[in-house]
Amino acid sequence: MPSRAAAHPVAPPVGVILAGGASSRFGSPKGLARVGGARMIDRVAHALREAAPELLLVANDPAAADWLPGVPRIADRLPGGGGLSGVHAALAHTRRHVVVVAWDMPFVTGPLLRALWQRCTDAGADACYPENASPAGMEPFCACYAPSSMGAIEAALRAGEAGGARVARALPRPLWMPAADVRPFGDPARLLFSVNTPADLAHAEAMAAGPM
Repeated sequence: MPSRAAAHPVAPPVGVILAGGASSRFGSPKGLARVGGARMIDRVAHALREAAPELLLVANDPAAADWLPGVPRIADRLPGGGGLSGVHAALAHTRRHVVVVAWDMPFVTGPLLRALWQRCTDAGADACYPENASPAGMEPFCACYAPSSMGAIEAALRAGEAGGARVARALPRPLWMPAADVRPFGDPARLLFSVNTPADLAHAEAMAAGPM
């Protein structure tokens, strides 16, 4: 991918918690479930606060205004695209770089998020994603997005494309953080683990109780 260095200083990112999903496989707002004694949403917020001076919650549930007191809440502008709709809403609202994390990823860390933002801005990329072992090969909902990515994301949503990984690859200047570069921040399988079912929650609890 051709890269271009940032031409001027970049404002600090906004840390974005993506909580727009219906949690149909989980049965309740999954980010409010506890892992290691803390709600997943609080664990994600803690990691984001280490990487960004401001937080934003993207959630469509009207009750979400009470989930994180003091953190502004917005809803999707183009609903129906899952996490990608949340990324779009955050970019449209902030017009700044955003570091996004899905609220069901309890083991993400601030140092990893800071590294994603630094790589994105240093390369002048549209987005920076960590590589993982998923079928997509990367995680679009633990990533940094630049304002320049919004047009392509909005076009994809209006065309009915909700696949975050597919859209990520279609951006003009995407950037991947290789798994070897993710590993110094922790085991990628743990860092990028997401809770989608009650069984996943039980597994996350076991991971939280075990060695880092």
